[in-house]
Amino acid sequence: MKRVCGESLSALPHVLFAANLDVLANCLSFTAPYLLLQFSDCPFLGGNGCFSLLLYGHMMLPALPNGMESVADEEFSEVLREPLLLLQDQRSRSNTTSQVAIVGSDLCPIESLDYEIIENDFFKQDWRTMGTVDIFQYIFIKWTLCFLIGVIVSLLGFLNNLAIENIAGVKFVITSNMMLARKFVVAFIVFASSNLGLTFLSSLVTALIAPEAAGSGIPEVKAYLNGVDAPAIFSFRTLVVKIVGSILAVSSSLNVGKAGPMVHTGACVAAIMGQGGSKKFGLTCKWLQVLKNDRDRRDLVTCGSAAGIAAAFRAPVGGVLFALEEMASWWRSALLWRAFFTTAVVAIVLRGLIDVCLRGECGLFGKGGLIMYDVTSANISYHLRDVPAVLLLAVIGGLLGSIYNLLLNKVLQIYNMINTKGIAYRIILACFISISTSCLLFGLPWIASCRLCPSDASEPCPTIGRSGNYKKFQCPPGYYNDLASLFFNTNDDAIKNLFSKGTDTEFHHSSMLIFFTTCFFLSTFSYGIVAPTGLFVPVIVTGAAYGRFVGMCVGSNLNLNHGLFAVLGSASLLGGSMRMTVSLCVIILELTDNLLLLPLIMLVLLISKTVGDVFDANIYDIIMTLKGLPYLKPHAEPYMRQLTVGDVVTGPLQIFHGIEKVGNIVHVLRTTGHNGFPVVDEPPLSLSPLLYGLILRSHLVTLLRKKLFFKTPTPVGLDAFLQFSADDFTTKDLGHCDQIDDIELSEEEMEMFVDLHPFTNTSPYTVVETMSLAKALILFREVGLRHLLVIPKVSGRLPVVGILTRHDFMLEHVQNLHPRLSRNRWRRWRLQFS
Repeated sequence: MKRVCGESLSALPHVLFAANLDVLANCLSFTAPYLLLQFSDCPFLGGNGCFSLLLYGHMMLPALPNGMESVADEEFSEVLREPLLLLQDQRSRSNTTSQVAIVGSDLCPIESLDYEIIENDFFKQDWRTMGTVDIFQYIFIKWTLCFLIGVIVSLLGFLNNLAIENIAGVKFVITSNMMLARKFVVAFIVFASSNLGLTFLSSLVTALIAPEAAGSGIPEVKAYLNGVDAPAIFSFRTLVVKIVGSILAVSSSLNVGKAGPMVHTGACVAAIMGQGGSKKFGLTCKWLQVLKNDRDRRDLVTCGSAAGIAAAFRAPVGGVLFALEEMASWWRSALLWRAFFTTAVVAIVLRGLIDVCLRGECGLFGKGGLIMYDVTSANISYHLRDVPAVLLLAVIGGLLGSIYNLLLNKVLQIYNMINTKGIAYRIILACFISISTSCLLFGLPWIASCRLCPSDASEPCPTIGRSGNYKKFQCPPGYYNDLASLFFNTNDDAIKNLFSKGTDTEFHHSSMLIFFTTCFFLSTFSYGIVAPTGLFVPVIVTGAAYGRFVGMCVGSNLNLNHGLFAVLGSASLLGGSMRMTVSLCVIILELTDNLLLLPLIMLVLLISKTVGDVFDANIYDIIMTLKGLPYLKPHAEPYMRQLTVGDVVTGPLQIFHGIEKVGNIVHVLRTTGHNGFPVVDEPPLSLSPLLYGLILRSHLVTLLRKKLFFKTPTPVGLDAFLQFSADDFTTKDLGHCDQIDDIELSEEEMEMFVDLHPFTNTSPYTVVETMSLAKALILFREVGLRHLLVIPKVSGRLPVVGILTRHDFMLEHVQNLHPRLSRNRWRRWRLQFS
């Protein structure tokens, strides 16, 4: 078809072609479900030779003009009156794989990771040449790296805890000495200024050096293990700032924790060790380069995140289950063994280091901290009449957890608007939160009445100095301030005070209610500042206060003491906010060292998670959504079952021939952001257009850099493999990759040809265009894909319709294509039809 409605198609302006599809439609007799148009020599269609366009009647044409319906088939007339499912102007948009998300405090482009195993002639030849020594080297390196990750993360966790204990200990001792001297104003100035200075330093180094280190880092690590490659989240500077900033922030009495940053720290250590050496520092040994691919790095990062939790809570089994339940999107038995081995190394090293501190060799403040003691080991017994109170605690904990997530969501939205104004605003916000926190921590104990020291106290009363259950604060000799024992302390010691057995008469109802309310709001307002901050410990503290308050109200006639109610309260708020069950249960059991609590903790976690799920998502999913990280959930939304993959695939599609001109490859790489390109063979290489496979952008850049060119379009021989090594096609060091703009080619080289066949993945995953979007999502996520090729349902068309990437499954993209997408009363997105 050379002319339509008197206009030559080749004369149409390139940019107006999509806009003139409706003019083309008005000139066509629509008497069949679809119409196949053949265009020849149309450079604006992005290729040479013929281009086939299959126009489905109810999908590609926006509407029929008046009088046209009588021509159309009767079975399609009703469909054509409805708005389009697939709009033609969206077909003309460029669908790049990159997205923009908030990483730290900055907007950054986001790419996906290549977890798929590449099967092409070159890599098959490389695998054939591998011997027994190479296989042993590969296995030995993986287990060695797991061992080193365990040792390094445990050392970092121990030093982190020791630094926090000493910095906070010195601060509290100086302030307490001022209080004993009745210099209350000077004590407040010392306390507030030291907190402000620590917060200022933490926010300053984070904002100036590594904004990616802000927050807990768990959402970023979770997104990475889902296939999202956020820039610089595992760099060496991020690791250093994460460690230093976390020590400063936690020591500044902010209601933040160190467990989340420890997960990010462990993941950073694993990613750096798994990057295969470094050309910058001369670490290019062959033994270090066997893991230079995204798949093996993902496994190491999973082990690193498990080691982080194990180091933070001294919970090796809990760390493995945390990585399995919350972090990893793909799991297998071999990975389970390596993660368990890594956390076992962490537990052994920590045990040795703790024994050193218990002998008094870690200084004045070396015996505190959550990893230094067992919070309770009392033998308890409970009966059926104790269960209703536990059920009530679990239900309310689920409600409080959902309210906590909702409040934190709103706070983070406000903080994001403030953070976009510049570094100065971020630091000022952090300093304001620090000053407010210091005022509350120092001022609220004054409204609590002094309580007489118990005669049978297991420790000195009142406590003079930093730690202990009986803070003197402003009280006279023989009395203590119960609210100061919680506020004027680190979070770790506050947890110890709340979990302690035999302290049912230590705290007053009003003091516990004030402490719970203050911690609830301080933990939400402290998290979003530009500093490494965690949520685990603040939620544990808040939940412990809530549980102990419930125990005070209902525990007089029950067998459970207030300390055990505090443990159950922590479990309920953790389950209601973070929506985990198995891993949290094991972590709490490893903290308390008491298996008798297992049935009650299981019951509390199940109920609180179920109640929380009715209202919103877990806290880490909410943060990922706020950051814009394209996380693929394990389940499909209802609207995805009403759409096919053909309804979301957008174009134009860039296709390479099996033997392609160098200039065409350079042009496509410079003008598009695609990371994968279909390779199609056409006559005379095949009888008809045939999908040969998929080639990655990074492999194309490598071919151009090596300049394996030919003057004529001839297939390359096996001798060409001698010019390459497997290392040429491996993933580069973190943050470093070859760019097309870095390659210089002459005019003569641009006119030459390159054979793509040996380097093309000949077995890419493909789906037919009529597959439901829900089914494609499950395949995409479970296999860990970056590209999913869509092939046509009928013959006579191009052998590939488009490529599905992570972006095509995102709600924002689908909602843009289908305005009818709306949320129903059960919070599920559905495609509404009239």
